[in-house]
Amino acid sequence: MVNFKLDLFDSFYKNKNVLITGHCGFKGSWLTLWLKELGANVIGYGLSPYTKNDNFEVTKLKDKIIDIRGDIRDLNKLNNTFLTYKPEIVFHFAAQPLVRVAYENPKDTYAINVMGTLNVLEAIRKSETVKTAVMITSDKCYENNEQIWTYRECDPLGGYDPYSSSKACCELLIASYIKSFFNEADYKVHNKAIASVRAGNVIGGGDWSRDRIVPDCVRALRNKESIKIRNPRAVRPWQHVLEPLCGYLELAKKMYYSINYCGAWNFGPDFKSIVKVSELVDLFIEAWGSGKYESICCNDGYHEANLLSLDCTKARLLLGWKPRLKVDEAINYTVDWYKCFENSDMYKFDVDQICNYCS
Repeated sequence: MVNFKLDLFDSFYKNKNVLITGHCGFKGSWLTLWLKELGANVIGYGLSPYTKNDNFEVTKLKDKIIDIRGDIRDLNKLNNTFLTYKPEIVFHFAAQPLVRVAYENPKDTYAINVMGTLNVLEAIRKSETVKTAVMITSDKCYENNEQIWTYRECDPLGGYDPYSSSKACCELLIASYIKSFFNEADYKVHNKAIASVRAGNVIGGGDWSRDRIVPDCVRALRNKESIKIRNPRAVRPWQHVLEPLCGYLELAKKMYYSINYCGAWNFGPDFKSIVKVSELVDLFIEAWGSGKYESICCNDGYHEANLLSLDCTKARLLLGWKPRLKVDEAINYTVDWYKCFENSDMYKFDVDQICNYCS
């Protein structure tokens, strides 16, 4: 059954076989739940959740989908999954997603992000059923010059730190596969449309990762401690997790019928939601109802960008996508989740949040 309260896609996903890599992760779990409510047959492939309080765990998604635990570096298992479950649509989230972890373990970061993406592309190339694939990378894939204007999809790729450069590598890899194996001229032969998507700083319920500002806020506030922030003046494009996911779903639908939507896409917030870390924390404390923060000096030598924002004109004009939530609304959605996750039916809670977002 399709839940029409959260269906912005004209029942497109009903009965479609959809494979999500990284389905146990923060963004992957929200998309898994949304697709389940859209009537899709969801196949998840990825590692286990980070904590027992992750969104995937508290919503009990394991019991509602085909749940496969596997590493995207395991090409044989990945190929067997594609062969067995015959997905028509693929969303590739699986990654090492943390900047500071990448500094600590660059080798694994490149192996997971770059070679993992290569494995997914190879599985797609060999599949006889896949028609559409959305490959999730990051807004940090750009060569960030700390410029005041926004980055467009045609701007140079780069990345100062290992995480960012690994995502730039993924973008180059995806673009190469589109040109080499999924090009427009041979569409009637391969019948596949591939795109990469670059989102801003995503927040929302169910993320407990280390060294991310919202989980850090929640841990401190729950323990009645001061929130410690390293770079209060850094400016980021904050958006609720449902914003880019809505764009990904619309993009996959469009690509299912036309190869004209292949390539790279930005999904970021409105200009007013591009605010300093300190402003985000102030809003979070206000929504929580208590708390304080302090700036700390961090001398570990890790580079952090001070300014980054995206130009989403392409998605607005060609997909009809635009952000629905202001930054304070995104924070309220997020705070509500963390205040309810221990004593509520969180599957229903997530569904209600998606319905409210869609309305």
